[in-house]
Amino acid sequence: MKTVKEISDLTGISVRTLHYYDEIGLLKPTGKSASGYRLYDDKALEVLQQILFFREFDIPLKEIKAVMEDPSLDRDQILRMQRGMLEAKKARIARLIASIDGILKGENKMDFEIFNRSEIEALCQTTIDRMPDLLRQSILQEFGSIEQWRAHYIERAAKEDMQRGYQKLVEWYGDKGSALKAMTDPPSMEVAQACMKRVDAVLQKLIAHRDEPVDTFAVKEIVGEYGYLLKQLYQIKREDGLMLQVAASYEDERIRAGTDEKYGDGAAAFFKHAIESFYGKEQKNKS
Repeated sequence: MKTVKEISDLTGISVRTLHYYDEIGLLKPTGKSASGYRLYDDKALEVLQQILFFREFDIPLKEIKAVMEDPSLDRDQILRMQRGMLEAKKARIARLIASIDGILKGENKMDFEIFNRSEIEALCQTTIDRMPDLLRQSILQEFGSIEQWRAHYIERAAKEDMQRGYQKLVEWYGDKGSALKAMTDPPSMEVAQACMKRVDAVLQKLIAHRDEPVDTFAVKEIVGEYGYLLKQLYQIKREDGLMLQVAASYEDERIRAGTDEKYGDGAAAFFKHAIESFYGKEQKNKS
């Protein structure tokens, strides 16, 4: 059995952080000494190691706790999940190292490719196949034909900023294969519409608390429900990155205006603040 101080020295995790993990039920000590000090056995150390694997990806503690407590997942399944995430990160780092090596050799172009041309073409075709009539008409007016738009799509998708966006998708879904599958087989229109109705109901509940601090239990509970809905809709392993993108979207002039018109003046700013408080820096700083 090891004391909390010994665990801290062994892992580099602060004593304060270990105390916090105990407080939120993420890592409970195996027992306590006669003097009341926390004690940890080898099993607890193994759990801490799994927590640290997840923290390598900046996954919020509440998400780690949910995974660790999921009765449908055993130790090996969790480890396989973490291995897949680490493999995706390893591949990304390998690409960056190769790009730096290329620059050092006098090649100025860095390779940010996440999805190759054939994969982008498949994504483009999926978009065309599921394109609503109004969007199709708008594209025809702007580009003259679907083929002209297809060429624009493929060229645009190969750009660095788009590939960085794809990297975020890979991180949210856990691996490239899962991200591609989700993008080429998105939820049906009926499922998406049903989910959006539920999101509207959640936002109606959230705006009713607009005069409360965003760190109250009621506000946090509703924001958590909002994130869970989008996580279920898109079948992603982590919704924190997506939710922070949603928060950022409220800065868009059109989205802000539409949101304020529907839910009341200042609604967009309140939603943004509430989501960022729940999923953003304030949440991470607690860890």
